[in-house]
Amino acid sequence: MRKSGLPPVLDENTEILIMGTLPGDKTLAAGQYYADRRNYFWKLVGAALNQNLVGSPYQGKISCLKENRIGSWDAYHSVIRPGSMDGDISGQEFNDFAVLKELAPKLRLVCFNGADAAAPEKSLTWQGYQTRPLPSSSGAYRGDQEERLSRWKAALT
Repeated sequence: MRKSGLPPVLDENTEILIMGTLPGDKTLAAGQYYADRRNYFWKLVGAALNQNLVGSPYQGKISCLKENRIGSWDAYHSVIRPGSMDGDISGQEFNDFAVLKELAPKLRLVCFNGADAAAPEKSLTWQGYQTRPLPSSSGAYRGDQEERLSRWKAALT
């Protein structure tokens, strides 16, 4: 089944973009980035910014991102994926990253939320952006939790 992502969350003040692959089914159904409670995105961002975002209304979370010059978007505009697992993605179509210069002229750093999100890294570095891989915010992540939080804090602050 072909699935399309959500519009980017960024503005003219965005300096850091956190890039995922393509939202999972729960997030797509809600129309809100990282809506699946099993994903630690909002917990990690909140911890990095010293704010409790878990349980906050979505618009409050988005306002917090923007107030801290952080944006969110995905590597893919659309994919074929039977469920929500990145490993099942095929038929990928990248987002049009050329629009970043217009929509977020202050953007300097693109952080990849997991290894699969880094697929467009060459295109983004070619456009002059710094890039940084981050451990995935997915609930399926099995790495060191302290290291994950440390790396997210270092990237966002």
